[in-house]
Amino acid sequence: MDHGFIRVVDVMGTDSSIVQAARVSYGAGTKTSSSDAGLINFLMRMRHTSPFEMCEIKLHIKLPIFIARQWIRHRTASVSEVSARYSIVGTDFYLPDHLYKQSNINKQCSSNETIPNESELLEQMKQCSIAAITQYNKLIDSGVSREIARIILPLNMYTEWYWKIDLHNLLHFLQLRMASDAQNEIRVYADAILNMVKDWVPLTHFAFLNYRVNSICISSAGVDVVRNSIPKDCEFHSEKMSQRELNELQNLFGHN
Repeated sequence: MDHGFIRVVDVMGTDSSIVQAARVSYGAGTKTSSSDAGLINFLMRMRHTSPFEMCEIKLHIKLPIFIARQWIRHRTASVSEVSARYSIVGTDFYLPDHLYKQSNINKQCSSNETIPNESELLEQMKQCSIAAITQYNKLIDSGVSREIARIILPLNMYTEWYWKIDLHNLLHFLQLRMASDAQNEIRVYADAILNMVKDWVPLTHFAFLNYRVNSICISSAGVDVVRNSIPKDCEFHSEKMSQRELNELQNLFGHN
């Protein structure tokens, strides 16, 4: 993005906080529980989400208003946004590198086909944005209140907010906004936050990629299709999976 940023303001908790929260229910058995990585993998795999809520992060984000309107649909965070009723709006606005046609498959997405005269249209978009900002400043200089003058500004203007969220809900946000059908602009932000998660809670980051992002969810009918395609005497083996996971896989797809 041309003018946007994400800045970490504060964090609470680490991978160890997740493990500690999960092990508290084990009572006297905590000394014999699995390793931190193994336990976090188990929690992620079995979707035991409450231990991940023990970690929180607060971010300072600058983003275009049209992306902010998508972002705010995730109602599990605390948000404090700059107010154009109190502050003079800046001059930063966003323009994409390319203009794509509407998808014929997904009604809310762009296709991969660019508009033939995109250079001309991008210039028109730029001039419209400049004109709106110029008129906004004229209204302010003429004494018009900020809360009224702002209404002529376009959705590609940048806004800023503080956004605080727990790790469980953050991962849910990332899984949705990193998806291939998410709008490209919000995916840029999601990818940047994922890198922050990797630095912050590396064990959780690995488990998230392994059991959520790069995994699939299939229906019971789909399970039957896979099970019936596997020979009855098949034994599952993998050096990348624990014996517990292999047993779970065997129980799911094996023939009883």
